[in-house]
Amino acid sequence: MAQQLVVLQSLWAMERRHTDGVERSLEQNLAMILEAGFDGVSMTCLDPAAARRTAAVLKPQGKVMEVQCFPKSVDDLKPVLELCTELGVYYLDIQADVRPRRIAECIPLLEGWRRLAEQVRFPVYFETHRDWMTTDLYFTLDLLECFPDLKLLGDLSHFLVGREFAMPISAENQA
Repeated sequence: MAQQLVVLQSLWAMERRHTDGVERSLEQNLAMILEAGFDGVSMTCLDPAAARRTAAVLKPQGKVMEVQCFPKSVDDLKPVLELCTELGVYYLDIQADVRPRRIAECIPLLEGWRRLAEQVRFPVYFETHRDWMTTDLYFTLDLLECFPDLKLLGDLSHFLVGREFAMPISAENQA
């Protein structure tokens, strides 16, 4: 299989968040993304209706969707997989919304999510992300020891904020 670079635009990054309170519509944002030549979008599945509207715009254009979800339990993933199957997503990005202190707490969740992911035809990845299960590089490495074939979507920038590193205070680094 030949490798292909697919460049997606995050819908959340299209939000203006201006003090005037005016936001573009989903359709306006999608039009801008398509006009800019992106291969598709990245979005959450928190609003299934918006996800369906997005798919309806992208599919006829031959564009793709990456969908993100934030499950707290194994059962939380089931409706997401159903929606993603309906939408024909490019892949699903799980940002596990749990903050365990020990690897043993992760094992039943990862086993359950992976078992469910085996039932769909699109890839399912676990994102390295701050404030979630994979917030910390060392903890994530321990997860990989338990699950060496765990499919990660690596947002390495989050590891910089995932663990506080003490920096000695000196005259040189106070400026």
